[in-house]
Amino acid sequence: MTDTYDHRKGELETYFDRTASDTWKRLTSDAPVSKVRQTVRAGRDAMRETLLSWLPEDMTGLRLLDAGCGTGALSIEAASRGATVVGVDIAGSLIEIAKTRTPDELAERITFMTGDMLSPNLGRFDHVMAMDSLIHYAPADVVRAVAALGERTRGTMAFTYAPRTPALTVMHTVGKLFPRGDRSPRIVPVSRDDLMERLARDPALEDWREVRTQRIKSGFYQSCAQEMVHR
Repeated sequence: MTDTYDHRKGELETYFDRTASDTWKRLTSDAPVSKVRQTVRAGRDAMRETLLSWLPEDMTGLRLLDAGCGTGALSIEAASRGATVVGVDIAGSLIEIAKTRTPDELAERITFMTGDMLSPNLGRFDHVMAMDSLIHYAPADVVRAVAALGERTRGTMAFTYAPRTPALTVMHTVGKLFPRGDRSPRIVPVSRDDLMERLARDPALEDWREVRTQRIKSGFYQSCAQEMVHR
């Protein structure tokens, strides 16, 4: 990957692992949160359900990578369907939360680990899910990440990106003006047409095709899911 990917990954690790661990623990639970965060929680729940609906109901014998697994909700659901799951995240504190939330009867099916979701040491998979883990990267790095994941995926990949809308673009631009902005998980709005063109041009993805897409909008949460299948 590139220096820009590694630099951004380091910023995100600092934010999620050192600054916002408690915030994300509450956001991904049933604990009371502000009205703004309620919209984010609802949006994330809807996006997770969308991605899960694209997976088989019976995943016995299938291997899934939850790339940027956070506190593990998607991993746990996939394991409950019979999948063998690897959940990886750069934030060790979130991985520890995921482990504590895993039901005992599913523990042997899930391996949670701290690390880079693009590491080839994770092995090969039938399905890859990257929910809201690439929304913080520039388009070029998103494409390189998808290509890297595709090299070790046999079936389908699904990832999300932040759609470039006037509202998101303004929030992104204004957000850069705030002091201590490095403490926030800055989102990079992406043009769908530009992203799809970049994916289509990448030679590492020539054996992959777009299958379906779904946009989720819930208050302050806006994200688009994209599924690709190996030809």
